Amino acid sequence: MANVGQELLNVPFAEMVLKLACAIAEGQFKLDQVSCQIAKFMGDKKAAPISLPDLTDPEGKKEIVTSLIGAGFQPTFYQFTDTIIEVKMAISMNQSTEASVSVSASGGFGPFSASVNASYSSKYSYSVEGSSLLRTKITPLPPNPFMTRILDMKAEMLQQEMAIKLLEAQAKIEEKRKEIEAKIGENKDSTPAAS
Repeated sequence: MANVGQELLNVPFAEMVLKLACAIAEGQFKLDQVSCQIAKFMGDKKAAPISLPDLTDPEGKKEIVTSLIGAGFQPTFYQFTDTIIEVKMAISMNQSTEASVSVSASGGFGPFSASVNASYSSKYSYSVEGSSLLRTKITPLPPNPFMTRILDMKAEMLQQEMAIKLLEAQAKIEEKRKEIEAKIGENKDSTPAAS
């Protein structure tokens, strides 16, 4: 008869844990690579442009083009947080034995004959059923402090570029205003006084 304890020991639990850990490490590496590629994409004004209105334009037609990071967006990073390994096994064994003897005799007094019919049967059944469940949870989280600092520096740089463009636009508006005021002043001076 098979040993139930041995069957439980034969479950490759250590191998399952190792394979799961390696799969999680590889999955985490790939998730981080994708998030870094998305961060690179989001920081590129040409690949992911965002058009913001130029608030110094009185008509509101001009736009300032920046990247997603320049507009304040950040990529999402993901991390494996919980992992569960569950192994279920059902073992059943049945054994039954049957024996029967039948005797038949013939004759009366004197010699007689007898036949003996003996039968024996043994039945044995054994079944093992098993299942395993692997469950893991992926949670979004902000970039690590180093990546956050890089993203913040990129955003600051893009925001400074936008601020410079805004200052240039304001200077042009101020220059235009002074030209208009100068023309108005010239028109006042050139208008003949009423007598």
